[in-house]
Amino acid sequence: ASMLFGTIVGSIADKYGRRKNCIIYGIVYGLTCITKHFNNFWVLLIGRLLGGTATSILWSGFESWLVHEHHSRGYSEHQLEETFNLAIFFNSIGAIASGLVSQYAVDWFGFVAPFDCALLVLLAMAAIAWLRWPENYGDSGAQLGANFAAAWNAVRTDRKVLSLGITQAMFEGSMYCFVLEWTPALTPEKLMPSVAAGHAGRIPHGYIFAAYMVSMMIGSQLYSLCSAQARPESFMRWVFAVSALCFALPAWKKTDALIPATFGGFLAFEACIGLFWPAIGTMRGRYVPDATRATVMNFFRVPLNLIVVVILTQNFPLALIFKCCTGFMFIAFVTQVYLNRITKCQDLLHLNELQKQQQQEQEEWRTSVLDSPAESESAEQESEKYSSPELAA
Repeated sequence: ASMLFGTIVGSIADKYGRRKNCIIYGIVYGLTCITKHFNNFWVLLIGRLLGGTATSILWSGFESWLVHEHHSRGYSEHQLEETFNLAIFFNSIGAIASGLVSQYAVDWFGFVAPFDCALLVLLAMAAIAWLRWPENYGDSGAQLGANFAAAWNAVRTDRKVLSLGITQAMFEGSMYCFVLEWTPALTPEKLMPSVAAGHAGRIPHGYIFAAYMVSMMIGSQLYSLCSAQARPESFMRWVFAVSALCFALPAWKKTDALIPATFGGFLAFEACIGLFWPAIGTMRGRYVPDATRATVMNFFRVPLNLIVVVILTQNFPLALIFKCCTGFMFIAFVTQVYLNRITKCQDLLHLNELQKQQQQEQEEWRTSVLDSPAESESAEQESEKYSSPELAA
């Protein structure tokens, strides 16, 4: 659903309003939560279709609204970086708190109770957006087809946007595969499902998830340190390289003796995720056109959803899946190297243009001073004043 309907949802957001789109997200995902109360396959299937569509809004609508509002109020790029960084930090805290609340809800009211808690949060979010947020648009005068075509043209003709889209698709595709495969990767062989027993042993998922969130928080704080020293286009190259190394052990082989080292690699990858989110948000804010931002961002999600569907439906061996993740990270590294190179060259060209413009303005000022007798005499007096013996002494 996310792959099929995401681009349409993005175009609707750009034309009819990002705030409305975010409110629709709260309502649609709320309906998804309600379907969990029905023990009916078709109702649950509709719920998943609604959830996939709402996820497309989640990953594009909110950021599109934020970046447009940020630019319209004249805030600096550094403030946008800080906003994304704080969002990831508090998102990690919220994830840990949500896990605790969900566990208590399950203990007291059953397995569906966490979805009811989520419904309350979604309704509160939609109410806040309705009452407090101003509306903003992309190109509201264009038809949906025109918005779609403009977004595709931006991806097709702008090397920065295309490189960014490939990088995002490769990293997030690997990340979603990791989310689905870390449990079997960390489960000892003796606890793996047994045909004879008919059940699987348990590993401490709650503690492991909490450790992942702490690692992500550490990564978000590392982003502040890295961005103070270099551009995200530059240091994210090495983040992708480290991410590829994090999957090396499970891509090689799985043994019980290697599980602690594999877990350490997964923690390092979560820290890389904490670096990735504010970096990718900052770079999208720079390079993705505001008029079609939500549509372009949902274009990026088509290949990553395709990656996840193909890999997981083929029932590949665990080691092969992590080999694919390593390969995707290598592609992300290569495209990030390319993005850094072209943006660095463009920054140098822009700097040269500014220097030429300043030199031209200085020449024009000197010419105007020399052409005007009064201003020339005043300039000479100023020159004599600052070159007088008293001042020199």
